[in-house]
Amino acid sequence: MRKITAIEGQQKNPNRVNIYLDDQFAFGLSRIVAAWLSVGQTIADEKIAALQFEDSREVAMLKALRFLGYRARSMQEVRTNLQKHEIPDPVIEATLTRLQENGLLNDQEFAQAWVENRNTFRPRSRRVLAMELRRKGLDDEIVQDVLDENVDENILALEAAHKYARKVQGLEWQDFRQKMTGFLGRRGFSYGVIVPILRQVWDDFHPNGDPSNIDNNEEVI
Repeated sequence: MRKITAIEGQQKNPNRVNIYLDDQFAFGLSRIVAAWLSVGQTIADEKIAALQFEDSREVAMLKALRFLGYRARSMQEVRTNLQKHEIPDPVIEATLTRLQENGLLNDQEFAQAWVENRNTFRPRSRRVLAMELRRKGLDDEIVQDVLDENVDENILALEAAHKYARKVQGLEWQDFRQKMTGFLGRRGFSYGVIVPILRQVWDDFHPNGDPSNIDNNEEVI
């Protein structure tokens, strides 16, 4: 048994305290974990270990909440962030479970929000979206479910093309076609999706154009 001889607040972190056992500094604890401790109390080594484990859980939770405060994250992103802070793996997994149980971490909702944001602001192909989501550590089942529900490549490619067309509508057909093809290709859209969109978007922005400027028999790409 060891005796608590002092409990002092930390100067750099008011949410933590230093615990002194037998007149020597022993370890730091978050105030919430140390709330039941008092000077003069005696504690066994097993209790000390339990306190330190509980403290590591609180530290991990605070770091995870701070990380989630910037934007929504996938489970793997949170796990990787905690690993960077050298949080023990058992504590990390307990923290992830706790976040899920409290509705603060949900890979299905994360994937849904990611795809909806991309569709609204930067439309791109199903292949590129799948690659992005897998980089976030999402499993294939979630990726496929969300893409099946939210992605129509023809609609997304047309929306992206219309936005980009405002930048290149003053070009001649050949240059317009080249620029638009490159743009949609970089967004991951396939040849089969791009081809019918080129002429459609050209006509939308040149309703009174001279059709003789385009050879309908030429290869579109």
